[in-house]
Amino acid sequence: MASYHLSVKTIKRSAGRSATAAAAYRSASVIECDREGRMHDYTAKRGVEATFILAPADAPEWAQDRAALWNAAEARETRSNSVTAREWELALPSEVSDAARIEITRAFAAQLVERYGVAADVAIHAPHREGDQRNHHAHILTTTRVLSAEGLTDKTRILDAASTGGPEIEAMRGVWAELQNHALELAGQEERVDHRSLEVQREEALSLGDTLKAEELDREPELKLGPAANAIERREQFAAEAEGRDYAPLTQRGARVHATRQAKTMFAEMRERLELARDAYAEAREEGQGHVGAGLAALRAAAGRQAKELDQDEIKQRLARIAGRDLGADEADRGAGANSIRNRLNQVLARDKPDPRQEQQRKLEEERERLRQLELERQHKHDRGLGWEL
Repeated sequence: MASYHLSVKTIKRSAGRSATAAAAYRSASVIECDREGRMHDYTAKRGVEATFILAPADAPEWAQDRAALWNAAEARETRSNSVTAREWELALPSEVSDAARIEITRAFAAQLVERYGVAADVAIHAPHREGDQRNHHAHILTTTRVLSAEGLTDKTRILDAASTGGPEIEAMRGVWAELQNHALELAGQEERVDHRSLEVQREEALSLGDTLKAEELDREPELKLGPAANAIERREQFAAEAEGRDYAPLTQRGARVHATRQAKTMFAEMRERLELARDAYAEAREEGQGHVGAGLAALRAAAGRQAKELDQDEIKQRLARIAGRDLGADEADRGAGANSIRNRLNQVLARDKPDPRQEQQRKLEEERERLRQLELERQHKHDRGLGWEL
């Protein structure tokens, strides 16, 4: 299932970090830091699938040399608490090809270069061998100063200021969501990502009347496990698979992540079954079947491949649970239960049209009741006039 992640961090000298070391590690290369007099050699690092540097059109040629670029960034800053680089960390969709992942990462880095006038050093990483095999991701290091023909010049204050930094990052989060969704669409995937908070997405779902989607979004954001917890959970998953037992998380963070993923999977299955039921119901009605026949067709569609193994009562029970209501066995057997299921289907499917004959009968009964009440009222007035009223 496609998921969204974009985080922005800074490489701070006050934290004992350097742009040269960060660039060498993420690109699995070797860079000698002129300022520190140290050699950062990470050529033994595995899992780096692609690296490249993007820079403004008028940038000097040395900007394409990783060691020269980041040594220049370090040399340009003189304070002990300077920020020498900014890192954009992106989760890449596992549902698309390697080439597509490189393409959308390059497109995002190009947007950073164009928008802020900086240089962008990109490293695309494969999932760790012992980690989640869907965890394709990218690291983009950008300079904190504009890069022009004269070299590194002004600071990118728009990203540093509290009043403008947040909105700018939110705008780029939207750009990254659009790029991913376009790639997913081209790959024929139905999944889409959304960069907005769960609360904002839930409010939108409620405003559109999509209560199921709103319920799906009524959860905590998924935590990031971190290297230590992830390693523990992966070992437990492998052990559970080898021993033929269900996986049970060992860490507290692992348990929360597992619960969140199970909830997302459950709602995805629920939505898929409801869509199958809705389509089957509409098709049956178009073919001239009545409410009950169309409802049973919807129930069978929602039950899926197991429908042949279930009797009608079991099918009704299953769809009732999917629709959010667990009917009792006796209710499913009674006429009231059938009507209840039909009413629930009408609400869920939202495609039911009233039967003209039933509507005519209902109006006739209403008129008879109205006339009966008028006659009772007239007789009551007559009795009072004769003094018979108690």
